[in-house]
Amino acid sequence: PSIDVVFTLRESLKPNKNYIFYCQSCGDIVVKDRKFLRVLPLPSENWSDLVEEWCCHPDPFARSTLDPQHGDCFLGDTFFLLNSGNESHVPESPKSKENTRVFCKRCKTMLGETVSSDTVKYYVTEVIIQLAEGSFSPAPRSQFVQSMVAQCLLELSSAKSTFRFTIKGDNGKTYILIWLLNSDTLLVESLGSSSSHSFFTPFGDILMPSSGPVGTWNAVKVLYQPCIKCRNKDLADAWENDMGVHPLKFPSETCLELLLILGLSTASLPPSLRFMNSFQV
Repeated sequence: PSIDVVFTLRESLKPNKNYIFYCQSCGDIVVKDRKFLRVLPLPSENWSDLVEEWCCHPDPFARSTLDPQHGDCFLGDTFFLLNSGNESHVPESPKSKENTRVFCKRCKTMLGETVSSDTVKYYVTEVIIQLAEGSFSPAPRSQFVQSMVAQCLLELSSAKSTFRFTIKGDNGKTYILIWLLNSDTLLVESLGSSSSHSFFTPFGDILMPSSGPVGTWNAVKVLYQPCIKCRNKDLADAWENDMGVHPLKFPSETCLELLLILGLSTASLPPSLRFMNSFQV
């Protein structure tokens, strides 16, 4: 399948066009026929910490939140905010953290979470957004997650000149440390090689897309360290307190999927290329 079905949200979400939001896992419609009057990027998540550097008087934004109105779509680093309106899958009055999670009605995949009484956050790794006049084009799960995370890394490294990222779950835990090495890698698979095709993922698709008799695809090269089960805790703590490291938040289940995808990608490399110092490639 063409990876073109995955688009950059900032470039492809346009005002005054009708969009349908689908669950990426099963294709069920999440938001039907929504037209946005405004599509606006949000400041980075720690923007309020910098306000005291800008203002010579008390924080004027302390009591205000950036909540979208019905015709708004606000874009974050790994999510977008919508006015929930009357969508039935959104909890009406969240009472605890668990109640704020928003699930697909059909397959029960977590799609996002409620932020306030009328605002819902959807993660870019969990939904596919397409124009209402088009038909739904499913994308293989592991390829979709790879593509969306790669786009997040590329956009942030380009906009903020930051190359180190912590991958965090919606439960607040750090799952992976990622260091972006280069973004212009081209992978080529020759006719006689089928090694990458032997890596079928638990999501039911092949790890890497193939494009004809000689497979070529763009890739980003990253170094990474797993942080599950308290691994690399000292390094994770150091990165947590480093202003040059940018946190990226995804559903916890997706963080585990991404860790598995990275592990399979490392295993597909020749043994001599799988490590750089203490990091995996």
